[in-house]
Amino acid sequence: MSDVLQFSNVTVRRGGRPIVDKLNWQVSSGERWVILGPNGAGKTTLIQLAAARLFPTSGQVSILGETVGEISLADLHPVIGLASAAMDARLEGRFTVLDIVQAAAYGYTTRWREEYEEEDEQRARELLAALRIEHLAERRWGTLSSGERKRVGIARALMPNPELLALDEPAAGLDLGGREELLASLTQLAGQDYAPAMVLVTHHVEEIPAGFTHALLMKDGAVSSSGPIDEVLTSQHLSACFDLPLDVSRSGDRYTARASR
Repeated sequence: MSDVLQFSNVTVRRGGRPIVDKLNWQVSSGERWVILGPNGAGKTTLIQLAAARLFPTSGQVSILGETVGEISLADLHPVIGLASAAMDARLEGRFTVLDIVQAAAYGYTTRWREEYEEEDEQRARELLAALRIEHLAERRWGTLSSGERKRVGIARALMPNPELLALDEPAAGLDLGGREELLASLTQLAGQDYAPAMVLVTHHVEEIPAGFTHALLMKDGAVSSSGPIDEVLTSQHLSACFDLPLDVSRSGDRYTARASR
């Protein structure tokens, strides 16, 4: 498998403090990674680096064989799909879901005067169907629920046919039904051979879709544990990462964590 991401001794500093500190990490094609850790661990900074939205202070980040700093970040954006609350906030409520998803094929947030090919509409509708929200195609963005917006955001991220999909807390703020609908969509996507490599940030093991293959635990900007998901998501590793005695259990491909009694 070829490398999608390669982090070598990567540090990001803000105000003289390391947010990510001398981090080494590798993601290969076909892998689906979840990033977990307490608040302030550096998870969002890490995914911004992975999505080519941020330069490292030191160290080397390679994305799809290109070294950040030797190539413009903007040149990498078409091959990286990013879904996040910050991205959703840029979308205008008056546009339809179909317009918003189609616009992502050309790096736009909304449709203006550009003309789309028939293939663009077909792909947008196929992505909406794959995420089980094809019935929303003609709905306006401003009328959608939080769960619906999350799935539309993922369809947008997939529209350019990226080689890497980065998801920053996709289930944050959703109720139980919305979370489970979203995880079902991500589980289906993770199981497809054509799907890009995936990196997902979350605070909760209950929000990890089935089909994810690897996990990275972060603490104080550094790697606490990393590797195949069933080797990393253990009571021992999670307890050390969160500084709290935890019991981690698994049912099928889903995880649960609770404080030890």
